[in-house]
Amino acid sequence: MKYQIVGKNVEINDQIYDAIVKKMTRMNKYFIINDDVLCRAVVSAYRGGEHKVEVTIFTHMMDFRAEVTSDTIYNAVDKAIDKLEGQMRRLKTRLYKTNKQGLAESIALENFEAAAQEEEEKEVVRMKEIFLEPMELDEAILRMEALSHDFFLYLDEEDNRISVLYRRHDGGYGIIQAENKIK
Repeated sequence: MKYQIVGKNVEINDQIYDAIVKKMTRMNKYFIINDDVLCRAVVSAYRGGEHKVEVTIFTHMMDFRAEVTSDTIYNAVDKAIDKLEGQMRRLKTRLYKTNKQGLAESIALENFEAAAQEEEEKEVVRMKEIFLEPMELDEAILRMEALSHDFFLYLDEEDNRISVLYRRHDGGYGIIQAENKIK
């Protein structure tokens, strides 16, 4: 696994780098580890002593992400790794319950992460193009939860419509579908 550790308002010294790398080795049991797997950790420091750690694991087809805020960098790293392990365990359990392929094979799914950031002027600051591959609703839910996002864009396998899966505030899921079908 390759590691990329970036500091925002904090200097990444050898001690911080080694702690993050050591914690990330716990994730090796969930992946087929090779040089295609990249782990990026962004460590941020804020006024008042808060630290935020964002850990993203990029595989060639699917990404996993955790973002945690804590009082120290080390506590934030521990919580982020625990959160990623929880995501991986839930994903593994769901895949086995639905008689899907094993976890190592499931990570070879296309990633459709769509991220956009807004500024106060409401200008577009990032654009991302994705290829929509037909999939079932269960697979879309698995991918959205693996990314820890609140929405997921996919092509519905049943009716060939562009669909947006989103997490509702009341705890359920919602789907928005385009009226026109893809030809």
